[in-house]
Amino acid sequence: MKYTYQLDPVLLSDLQGKKETFWPNGLLKPFSPVESQGIIDAEQRLLRFAPYLKEVFPDTRKTNGIIESPIRYLPRMHEVMQGYYQTTIPGKLMLKCDNQLPIAGSIKARGGIYEVLKLAETLALKYRMLEKKDDYSKLANSTFKDFFSQFSIAVGSTGNLALSIGTMGAALGFKVTVHMSQEAKEWKKQLLREKGVGVVEHENDFSFAVEEGRRHCLKEEKCFFIDDENSKDLFMGYAVAGLRLKEQLKQEGIKVDQDHPLIVYLPCGVGGGPGGVTYGLKHVFGDYVHCYFAEPVNSPCMLLGLASGKHEAISVQDIGLSNKTEADGLAVGRPSALAGKMVRELLNGVYTVSDENLYKMLALLHESESISLEPSALAGMIGPAMPRIRAHLGSLSLTDDQLSRATHLVWATGGDLVPESIMQEYVTKGKRYL
Repeated sequence: MKYTYQLDPVLLSDLQGKKETFWPNGLLKPFSPVESQGIIDAEQRLLRFAPYLKEVFPDTRKTNGIIESPIRYLPRMHEVMQGYYQTTIPGKLMLKCDNQLPIAGSIKARGGIYEVLKLAETLALKYRMLEKKDDYSKLANSTFKDFFSQFSIAVGSTGNLALSIGTMGAALGFKVTVHMSQEAKEWKKQLLREKGVGVVEHENDFSFAVEEGRRHCLKEEKCFFIDDENSKDLFMGYAVAGLRLKEQLKQEGIKVDQDHPLIVYLPCGVGGGPGGVTYGLKHVFGDYVHCYFAEPVNSPCMLLGLASGKHEAISVQDIGLSNKTEADGLAVGRPSALAGKMVRELLNGVYTVSDENLYKMLALLHESESISLEPSALAGMIGPAMPRIRAHLGSLSLTDDQLSRATHLVWATGGDLVPESIMQEYVTKGKRYL
């Protein structure tokens, strides 16, 4: 199918002026089943690795080796937001706590760890050291660590993907090198070094770090590059979240159907994480789920790529933006080609949020619910209070009655590994803005 686009001049002006804005996706179509075999394969592979994860990472034992995060209600935050923004948020407000994902403490644990595990399985099967019917806990022994040590993994990252790839790769025995962009926090670099991961620092942005990682990997024999801009494996690892969420909502007695819509707000960097989650949610819930991406005003790469139709062929720097933001995990100038094309008919829209509002949300959530998230993880939080999103849902024929029974699910993408002293600095800064 051929698509035609025209970037609205008012939208362009808002983006260039760093105004908080909303782009409704005119390509959104009624849901038709997506190709699901990749999601099913990913879920089955993660189940095979569960005994290994349970053996090596104690924080997965309570979930029997499954990398999953809880959902929780936010009744106090719901009330606080309504008061602060002088609005009503009909329905329930909930948090998907990917900040609590085992091993790496961010949404990147889903896709990043999955891709490393798939690589490890592929190599072990190829060299006949493993069969799919085996108990995968055997991968924890020194024989496998010695085997994997002959292979290298490289990745470019702003931080959280590096933590996922580095932690998992090093645990298996791979030699891991991460290329970190200028936005990466020092504490994340230090944590990786403590795990035996090689860290290469760059004074450039995410796309440059990815390109450097790819270039260096090509020079090495037996090096595998994990491409955050264009990896189907990462994407399908993220998509498994849809299957898991279905069961969690069922356990909570929360319906998702025509009269009980699910509205999801996802922070977006390069787009693979939120894109994969959206793909998985649409596979499970179809037209009953409505997904919105949230990006910093200085780094609206997915909005720009989708709205212009140029995807990875356009960057925020092309329209005069700096790609500088306190939301380090979202500081991406050029979107994923794969993610944009996979979700262009599934996504409701994209909105932008200022760093100031990220910090406000951070402080309000910390005060009201005692939940600590890193700034980038708060991008989704303002979505339920935005009048333009409420109006957009109405334009999709969602009635006030349906919205009164809606579940607003804000995806918290990271924060549990942030050192306490730094988190307190975040909270203090947020309070100054209130």
